[in-house]
Amino acid sequence: MSAGLLHSAQSLLAGVVGLVRTRLQLFSTELQEELSRLALALIGTVAVLLLAALGVGFAALALLIALGEEQRAAAAGVIALAFIALAAAAWWSFRSLRRGKPRVLDATLAELERDQEALKP
Repeated sequence: MSAGLLHSAQSLLAGVVGLVRTRLQLFSTELQEELSRLALALIGTVAVLLLAALGVGFAALALLIALGEEQRAAAAGVIALAFIALAAAAWWSFRSLRRGKPRVLDATLAELERDQEALKP
């Protein structure tokens, strides 16, 4: 096999790998845009949940006002413990979600870049 043919094949393969890398970068960018939209939807959901929590809080307050004076302290303690338990459960579940994750397709893009560099003459 001649050196010119080998060099030509390497150049062609490097070009193909470069095109694939560009396409994957574009896919990664589009995926990040979708994740941004998802984050916006999540913020809206959090707002709805916050307003619902305020509604539950005011309902609890109305319950405390409606109870007799001898039962208010115990009911307030139970309601407070329920809210604290729900907050702890939410914190625990979201803590695992917040763990750092690498950028989408980052390892694939890095590998393709190494392949492209290795194939260059």
